[in-house]
Amino acid sequence: MCVNGCPSCNAKEFGKFQRYFRALHCPTRWVIIRLIGEGTKSTNEIFDELKKTEALSRSGLYYHLSELEEADIVELAEYREVGGGAPEKVWRLKTKEIRFNLLTDLPETTAHEH
Repeated sequence: MCVNGCPSCNAKEFGKFQRYFRALHCPTRWVIIRLIGEGTKSTNEIFDELKKTEALSRSGLYYHLSELEEADIVELAEYREVGGGAPEKVWRLKTKEIRFNLLTDLPETTAHEH
């Protein structure tokens, strides 16, 4: 049942779509995706680029990266040793294209108003 009480809606069937929507609803995450692009970027490289245009803390960046990782949009490519401290995470895109065929990818439902 959906949040509007429709008995024919089954939220579990929409899980893939919901996961992407939750991860991609934020414009900052689109900037992160574009910064990583076709290659790889370390957390520090992403942060340095983002702070030019976004008011974002490091913890905010880690949050956005974890949301993108949870949705299988980005993944950890490697760890990079940086000057004796903790190794730095290097990210790459795991998903470069998302497609939904509205005729086949969503469950059959009966028409109803929300």
